[in-house]
Amino acid sequence: MALVPCQVLRVAILLSYCSILCNYKAIEMPSHQTYGGSWKFLTFIDLVIQAVFFGICVLTDLSSLLTRGSGNQEQERQLKKLISLRDWMLAVLAFPVGVFVVAVFWIIYAYDREMIYPKLLDNFIPGWLNHGMFMVPELQEVAYGG
Repeated sequence: MALVPCQVLRVAILLSYCSILCNYKAIEMPSHQTYGGSWKFLTFIDLVIQAVFFGICVLTDLSSLLTRGSGNQEQERQLKKLISLRDWMLAVLAFPVGVFVVAVFWIIYAYDREMIYPKLLDNFIPGWLNHGMFMVPELQEVAYGG
């Protein structure tokens, strides 16, 4: 059975988020050493939520591919639970938090860059990593549908 482009897109987005998480954790910043570490930043929390969400999407796709046509009622019931979890996570966490973080970041960035992303951070965080964190949540609905 061939993979659908949506499934390939979900895997690519999951790998993208995992690579961003790995690169983000490798950055040595003084604020990461204080109380709360990276978890005090809403952008980091959003990044983790998005990675977990797309991990659940990929797990749902794999489960769907493996249980298709098996006729096992227990597997079908478990798949429905996984789909319900994926739908709940999109509606309650991933989409609202993702859109809020992206919208607030770019509104404040347009108003005053130094207030939200000082030029000093360019020495620590490469431009591609910064923009990679803020470009995928808008594509969630495209990757989710299908």
